[in-house]
Amino acid sequence: MNVRIEPSWKERLQPEFEKTYFKILTDFVRREYQTTRVFPPAKLIFNAFDSCPFDKVKVVILGQDPYHGVR
Repeated sequence: MNVRIEPSWKERLQPEFEKTYFKILTDFVRREYQTTRVFPPAKLIFNAFDSCPFDKVKVVILGQDPYHGVR
């Protein structure tokens, strides 16, 4: 699967992108974007990865922005 993401992350994550669960997840997310309002905008899904190459990362904190909305 061709995922648009910063090259250093793509190199490391590509094996996951080829797995069945990722295709199922991608199909689900695409349907959600087509049928409802979803945040962030599709072009920003991997924005955090695009902003910082893999070799520059020291810590990754995962969470959910509780204050999303139209800006």
